[in-house]
Amino acid sequence: MKKIKVKSYILIFLFIAAFLYNNSIAQSLSASAGADIVSRYIWRGIEVNNTPNIQPSLAISAVNFELGIWGSYTLSNQKFNTDEMDFYLGYNISTSSGDISLLVTDYYFPNSGVAIDDFDDGGGAHTLEFGVGYSGTESFPITVFVAYNFYNDPGNNIYTEVGYPFTLSEIDFRAFASATPGSKKNPIYYGTEEFKFTQLGLTASKEIKITEDFSLPLFSSFIINPNAKIAHMVFGTGFSL
Repeated sequence: MKKIKVKSYILIFLFIAAFLYNNSIAQSLSASAGADIVSRYIWRGIEVNNTPNIQPSLAISAVNFELGIWGSYTLSNQKFNTDEMDFYLGYNISTSSGDISLLVTDYYFPNSGVAIDDFDDGGGAHTLEFGVGYSGTESFPITVFVAYNFYNDPGNNIYTEVGYPFTLSEIDFRAFASATPGSKKNPIYYGTEEFKFTQLGLTASKEIKITEDFSLPLFSSFIINPNAKIAHMVFGTGFSL
């Protein structure tokens, strides 16, 4: 077990070092950081917790790669085991027909009672997901995303989402729908053993100009989970450095 943990850390360190010190990549390095504040945490139609959350992020980008960390932490005094920290690596391919993105995400929950260096498949602290996304052209700006759990999920759950943006009364909207084929081996992940829609929703967003140099982005979402037979509303804002 200890050997597996040590090897995992070494591989992660070597990968990050190679990413940062490759000459062609180093010349185009850029960084970003920020945080969103949401009234409650809804993930893919599922209510993770019903309290306000702060969701910090930190990323380093170079060429077409992005290496980052995203988290979600409740602002409540109650202790939740749903606090989350995700590590991800993305790669974007731009074409005349739209953009294709490849994404590997490592889901980790600090309060789950499992040590961060436990990489066991079947009971460890990390669930790995591979995702493929497509963003259409300006004339047809549809978005499609498919994700597959390939490690530490006995059911290898799959998630699919389709979205379409539009503007109305100077407010940006995005309509979206998502579904999963379900899993008999791990139905708790998305809440179903068979094909179900997990969310039908609409998000409205707009930047409110506060000063000449500062605008505050606001968004509001209405989400229905047909599988759980429940609806949610979420309000949020964000800040970036």
